[in-house]
Amino acid sequence: MLASTQLTALNRVVAAIAATNRFYRRKLAAADGLGGFASLADFRARMPFTTKAELAQDQAEHPPYGSALTYPLDRYVRFHQTSGTSGRPLAWLDDRESWQWVLDNWQTVWRQAGAVAGDAAFFAFSFGPFLGFWAAFDSAVQLGVRAIPAGGLGTRERVRFLLTQRPRLLCCTPTYALRLAEVAREEGLDLSRSGVERILVAGEPGGSVPAVRARIEAAWPGARVVDHHGMTEIGPVSYGRPEEPGLLRVMHESYLCEVLAPGTNHSAASGAAGELVLTTLGRTACPLLRYRTGDLVRPVVPPDGEPDAFALEGGILGRVDDMVIVRGVNLYPSAMDAAIRAVRGVGEYQVEIDRRPTLPEITVRFEAAEEGSDPTPDLVRHLAAVFQMRIEVEKVTPGSLPRFELKSRRWKILA
Repeated sequence: MLASTQLTALNRVVAAIAATNRFYRRKLAAADGLGGFASLADFRARMPFTTKAELAQDQAEHPPYGSALTYPLDRYVRFHQTSGTSGRPLAWLDDRESWQWVLDNWQTVWRQAGAVAGDAAFFAFSFGPFLGFWAAFDSAVQLGVRAIPAGGLGTRERVRFLLTQRPRLLCCTPTYALRLAEVAREEGLDLSRSGVERILVAGEPGGSVPAVRARIEAAWPGARVVDHHGMTEIGPVSYGRPEEPGLLRVMHESYLCEVLAPGTNHSAASGAAGELVLTTLGRTACPLLRYRTGDLVRPVVPPDGEPDAFALEGGILGRVDDMVIVRGVNLYPSAMDAAIRAVRGVGEYQVEIDRRPTLPEITVRFEAAEEGSDPTPDLVRHLAAVFQMRIEVEKVTPGSLPRFELKSRRWKILA
C-alpha cells in the first residue's frame, strides 16, 4: 500500500535529520516527532507547516544558507536558488545522494514523456541558478539522451541552432515555445523540419491548458506538448504523459502530498481547488516537511490510481496569492490564459488586476497576432461568455508587451 510505503520513507527522513538539522529538530521536538510518527494522520495532526517566508527568515538570520541543512557544509556539492518571484530568493544545497534523488525523479519525467536513450534534447534557455535547468540536463545525460545547451543565444540564433540540430525533445516554458515559433515565422523558418516531437514545458501554467497546448502544437507541426512541474526547493514533483493531456501525475513515492482550502489550514473538499503542500520523502540533505508551496491545484483520482494517490487536473492553476474573486467568480492565471488563447488572432497579452477599488477591476491588454487584424470584439465576447462578466480589453502596439524566456509575468496585480 502507498500509505505504508510513504510512512516508512517519512520516518527514514525523520531519523536522518532529527539529530543534526537545527531547523527541523525544533519543529520535530515541538511536535513530539523526534522518534518518528505512528501514521500519516499522526504526522499531519502534529507536524506544523513550513512556509517560504519562514525559510527566508531563517536564511537571513543564519546566512548564507540557514539552519535547515542536515550535514556539515563541506558535504554539499550543488547550489541552486529560487527565482524570487514570490519574495526573497532561497538558496538551496544538495549533497551527492540528495542530488541523485532529484535526478532519479527527473528521469521519471523524461521517460513518461517518451524519451529514450539515443534521443537528443534541446534546452532553450540560459542556465541560471534555478534547479530545473540543471536537473533536466543532468538527468537527460544519465538517461543516455544527447543534451544540447542553448544558453547565451538570442531567440533568433536559438531557432536556427535548433534547426541544425533537429532534436526530438525540446525543453522550455510554454510562453517561450510560442516565442520561438513567433520568431521562426518572422525569419521565414519552417518548424515542420525541426525534428521536434515532444515539447516538455514547465515554469508557468499553460502546458495543461487545452487552448495553450493546441496553439503550441499548431506552431510546431508534429510535436506534442508534455507538461510537468517542480520547484527548486522541492525538486521535480509531477509528470505529464502525451496520452493524458491536461493531467499531471504526482510522484507519490517521492512526495507526501496534501491539498488545503486556500487561506486555511484545513483540507480542501474533494475535487475543489486548493494549495498544494508537500513533504520530500528523500533529499535528506535539505528536507522539507509539510511545505506550503503556494501552488493552486485541483486534485483528482485517475481511473487507475491508488486510493491514496491523486493527479492534478489542469496542471498548476496558478499561485494561491494570484487568485482573485471578482463578483463571485474565482479568477486565476491558467483560466484566463485558456480563455484568451482560445480567441484567434490574439498574440502576446498581459492581465492587470487592480484590487484597490471596492470591486477589483480587470484589464486585458493584447497584441494582435497578425498585422492589420483586430480581434478585440471577439475577445470581449469570449471573456464575457466564459467568466459571465465584462472585462476591459485594450489592443496595444505590436512588440510593446514584454517577452519572456523563463517564467512569464503576465498577471499584474495592483494592491
